[in-house]
Amino acid sequence: MFETKGRTREAMSKVDTAWLRMERPTNLMMITGVFMFAGHLDLPAVRALLGERFLAYRRFRHKAVNTPSSAYWELDADFDLDWHVRLAALPGAADKPELEAFVGELASTPLDHSKPLWQFHLIENYRGGSVLVARIHHCYADGLALVQVMLSLTDTAPDPEKHAELARTWLQRDGGNVWQRMLEPAQAGLGKAMKIGNRVWEKAAAMLADPAVAADVAREGGEITRELAIALSLPDDPPTLLKGPLGVVKRVAWADPLPLEDVKTLGKVLGCTVNDVLLACATGALRGYLLDQGQDVDGLTIRATVPVNLRPLEHAKKLGNHFGLVFLDLPVGEGNPLRRLQRITASMQELKRSRQAFVTLGLLALLGMGPQALQGPALELFSRKATAVATNVPGPQQPLYLAGAEVRELMFWVPQSGSIGVGLSILSYNGNVHFGLIGDAKRVRDPDAVAQRFAAEFEKLVMLVLMEDWDDDIEPAGAAATLQRYA
Repeated sequence: MFETKGRTREAMSKVDTAWLRMERPTNLMMITGVFMFAGHLDLPAVRALLGERFLAYRRFRHKAVNTPSSAYWELDADFDLDWHVRLAALPGAADKPELEAFVGELASTPLDHSKPLWQFHLIENYRGGSVLVARIHHCYADGLALVQVMLSLTDTAPDPEKHAELARTWLQRDGGNVWQRMLEPAQAGLGKAMKIGNRVWEKAAAMLADPAVAADVAREGGEITRELAIALSLPDDPPTLLKGPLGVVKRVAWADPLPLEDVKTLGKVLGCTVNDVLLACATGALRGYLLDQGQDVDGLTIRATVPVNLRPLEHAKKLGNHFGLVFLDLPVGEGNPLRRLQRITASMQELKRSRQAFVTLGLLALLGMGPQALQGPALELFSRKATAVATNVPGPQQPLYLAGAEVRELMFWVPQSGSIGVGLSILSYNGNVHFGLIGDAKRVRDPDAVAQRFAAEFEKLVMLVLMEDWDDDIEPAGAAATLQRYA
């Protein structure tokens, strides 16, 4: 466990320190999650469950304390579970628009730094069921770790006592195989990347102080330093309606779920991954929104920072931040959906061959290690190079239950950093794909106008495929029948 017996303080890792210090009034460093249930939850049952399972991760009893020289975890001597698990109610019709507004308000409200930085809000009556909204500061863990924390609260049967054999938590039941799949990208090259020497980060500090140095390093440096130099020397993202000064208000929206099997089928037909298809749909949705707002998008490409898991398998169930970032091109200026998908697929394949994720993880460690005054300029330098953050998390493909109520839908958003004002989130659960968007209110006045385009962009890809004359040898069995539903 995290806490050593008798100790109330623990040093915070350098990467976690970087995320703690990244918080700004315009971008709060919270991961926000929404669980929608088919049945009703009551507050005492939720508090009891969180007390048993969530607080089994002892770090959640600790406050995050920042000082000019370092940061540390401190046990909260006045910890009060009732304060962290609150009852809430939606106004008016208490339907989806009201829930989206409520989640946006929470995402705009800072957590209390005098207490452990997390809170749950229970809405007891929503569409015949309940909703649980979670807010957890990024310094506690990255999105992958927090997804497994949240899923550890769930069971695979509605009544754990009655169905003891079936009702193990999802992670106990399926954890090994699923974690191996989710962590597989981290295995290749991780050891090498984590042994980056001090000389590399001395050069990194020089490049942060003077980005012009990056061009020389890119020509002369070794593999890792070259990757860092390339990332630092990327041109700033172009100014658009999505990129500009931020405010303090966030707005969120999510789309109706898509059948995961349909997305897999389309990916097989087109020879690309599920992730490529979904990111192409998200890019098309942004393109349509910008066009409707009068934005000239011809030839325009923006970037999204995409988290890449670098968590070693032996750390699968530990908290903390173990991920790097890559810069993915989103060709919003490409009008043809298939060519848009091809460009995203090519960009993803190139990034998979690079070491960009490893060097950004190292850079975060450098920022957590160095003086806080360095972090602001470095954060701004990086955030100018992207317009959005895009995440895709594969969740369990079976129904889950929390305190006896079935989880009907899941959605979450990671925070944006620096001057980035848009977050795209994709999560698969129980045979469906869920897409959501969070945006600064100054940059995305109507996030629902983006979210509701997601399914239409998928249908465009399907229709273009159906119009082609696919060979029987290429088309997977049953693909035509599956995709014909969209005709």
